[in-house]
Amino acid sequence: MNRRHFLMTGSALAVLPRTGFAAPPFLLRAEPVTAQILPEGDGVTDMLGFNGSTPGPELRARQGDTLRVTFENGIDQDSAVHWHGIRLNNAMDGVPGMTQPPVQPDTRFDYAFEVPDAGTYWYHSHNRSWEQVARGLYGPLIIEEETPPDVDHDITVMIDDWRLTETGEQMGGYENLHDWSHAGRMGNFARAVFDEAVTLRTGDRVRLRLINVATARVFPIEVTGVEGKIVALDGMPLTEPEDFGQITLAPAQRMDIIADVTAQDGVRFNFMTRQGPYDLGIIAVAENNPAPRTAAIAPLAPNRIVSPDIENAVALDLRMEGGAMSSVATREAIWLFNGQSGMPDDPYYTFERGQTARITLHNDTRFAHGIHLHGHHFHEVQTDGSLGHYRDTTLIAPDETRDILCVFDNPGKWLMHCHMLGHQAAGMKTWIKVL
Repeated sequence: MNRRHFLMTGSALAVLPRTGFAAPPFLLRAEPVTAQILPEGDGVTDMLGFNGSTPGPELRARQGDTLRVTFENGIDQDSAVHWHGIRLNNAMDGVPGMTQPPVQPDTRFDYAFEVPDAGTYWYHSHNRSWEQVARGLYGPLIIEEETPPDVDHDITVMIDDWRLTETGEQMGGYENLHDWSHAGRMGNFARAVFDEAVTLRTGDRVRLRLINVATARVFPIEVTGVEGKIVALDGMPLTEPEDFGQITLAPAQRMDIIADVTAQDGVRFNFMTRQGPYDLGIIAVAENNPAPRTAAIAPLAPNRIVSPDIENAVALDLRMEGGAMSSVATREAIWLFNGQSGMPDDPYYTFERGQTARITLHNDTRFAHGIHLHGHHFHEVQTDGSLGHYRDTTLIAPDETRDILCVFDNPGKWLMHCHMLGHQAAGMKTWIKVL
């Protein structure tokens, strides 16, 4: 990484566009945009975005609503929109070639689906995603609870990195085989993007919705200037709020924190590196709240979770193989699931609706992988056998093995892949069929 770039991030914050509640149908247009990613005066960056900006506008709906979005493709490549983490109708999942045809340039596609779960989600391109997401085709999707928690501010924070020249141009090479066979496309500049118009007071209670939208980077993050609890992961509320210290977010993972502001010098997001912490961004703090909340931070209202049938669960293995320094990787098959590189003709498994599976994930590679399952969430099984966090993306370290338990109750064809998007492009993907 370039130390100078990371040291400058604190002065380069952008406004995260908001729409409030989306009026059906909402128009979401992919198009070329210009972004001020580097600090003012250091050059602008030609990107892709939605509705004139990257990130795209923040879409908000209420739990149980039907979200209607007309996607208009104004770029020169086929595209589509995936609604990451939403347990939605399969036809609306936004995966070209699996759930819908690709949306060709200058054409439209209408999405309409119920949003059953409150929480923090996001939307992004799922066609050539290793390139289109890197170039800026993503935005936040927030589903509010029927009765949201009592906070002074609800702030979405999107964390990303970019590979830029000194003058701000985004470097090409999205299909660089070295990147794909190693940890993925890493940027040399990173920051947190949020609504910079927000000013906090000490004593304010805030909800911070953190989203890692990077295509490859795992972010170890320290949030300072607040004291509070983690209340949700990947959109799903925790049964009991948990303390947090250093946070780790894999690509596509989300975390909701409710916390009280304690520092006059700002709420800081620090990227923890071997060279020390680098500012990703600072939310300004001014004055004091004369009537701060004193009640304990309570759990969020739970979403619907079907209990897994552990005793009758189908036992499956999914082995990650390949990559640099692997004896099985080739130029044509860099990454593999169970010896298969790329999308197989047959599903990894076909489930009866409502069937439970216990999938043992084995990472036999030299690199971490963030495994994402479409259309479902799953329990991470703890080492003592108890059910852990309920997520849609799990981070598996090199040589690590982890079990996940999933109730496959959403019918259709669902993608399962590494969300280090270069790894997906280079073969680490499969699919599941639910009858």
